[in-house]
Amino acid sequence: MATALVHPWKRRSLGRGQAQIQSITGTVLAFTDSLSWRRKSLEFRETRAAQDFFSTCRSPEACCELTLQPLRRFPLDAAIIFSDILVVPQALGMEVTMVPGKGPSFPEPLREERDLERLRDPATVASELGYVFQAITLTRQQLAGRVPLIGFAGAPWTLMTYMVEGGGSSTMSQAKRWLYQRPQASHQLLRILTDALVPYLVGQVAAGAQALQLFESHAGHLGPQLFSKFALPYIRDVSKRVKAGLQEAGLAPVPMIIFAKDGHFALEELAQAGYEVVGLDWTVAPEKARERVGKTVTLQGNLDPCALYASEEEIGKLVQQMLNDFGPQRYIANLGHGLYPDMDPEHVGAFVDAVHKHSRLLRQN
Repeated sequence: MATALVHPWKRRSLGRGQAQIQSITGTVLAFTDSLSWRRKSLEFRETRAAQDFFSTCRSPEACCELTLQPLRRFPLDAAIIFSDILVVPQALGMEVTMVPGKGPSFPEPLREERDLERLRDPATVASELGYVFQAITLTRQQLAGRVPLIGFAGAPWTLMTYMVEGGGSSTMSQAKRWLYQRPQASHQLLRILTDALVPYLVGQVAAGAQALQLFESHAGHLGPQLFSKFALPYIRDVSKRVKAGLQEAGLAPVPMIIFAKDGHFALEELAQAGYEVVGLDWTVAPEKARERVGKTVTLQGNLDPCALYASEEEIGKLVQQMLNDFGPQRYIANLGHGLYPDMDPEHVGAFVDAVHKHSRLLRQN
């Protein structure tokens, strides 16, 4: 399959999420974290057995091992560094724990404007996250050029939701309350997060990351007006400043991917936000998305992850339809979001095989 993403490497692929799989020119990558199928894999349990989640994130050796595990199981063409988007709030001084069966928890979330005074200077965040850079460098060494390595971070609005809500939420009502009742404080927090993210992402590239992905996982909770006011400006700023930071540091530019889940109302704006790739979830029709973003941006997506509960034969049919709908130009085959812990790894393999098979047929035609 054709794509524009042959950036610093030749005909290699890109891209993370909870466990995303992508394909470029008929090759496949996997992006996995603790919420993916690795949670139930023997290798993952053995690696994590003696440590809690964030202790694992702070171990370069453990992160390297967990990054390499999917490559041993599937014929993938890229790796995504094992980490978590919430290491950034931690580096800003907030306590974050991973509660079994619940997910991330902030014992002392941001409740009042004065709580912003508790946050550390964002200029210190990159130095606090040196363990991520060490993990990237170690993993690049272990990969020895076999496949490219991808770095990532959460976008400012998504990080803000966790810091204000104190964890996951189905409504994001506390975070949205800030936007309506404390708009200036909200912008202050979003600027702090942007100021922290820029050197962090530049540092990932300096450490060896060959592409970057930004996850605006909670875009859909905003709607067009709030998104344009409180999310999009910071998404743009991250891209602009990271690219400038790479240039100032004498580093080569790398592809950048933006994935705003349920952000279909802002596709045109995202396509012009300074990213080479726009990710789509499964609620967006491929043909309509292409019409809206034009021909200069690569699209990524967008099989419903629950399709992997189907039979392997049905998965093959769904993949074929997806590839036909997107067509061969400027496209990365992918799930529309992350895998779920109870999904059968064999069905992940069926997805990978189907993308390989139908990509070859599409190229031949």
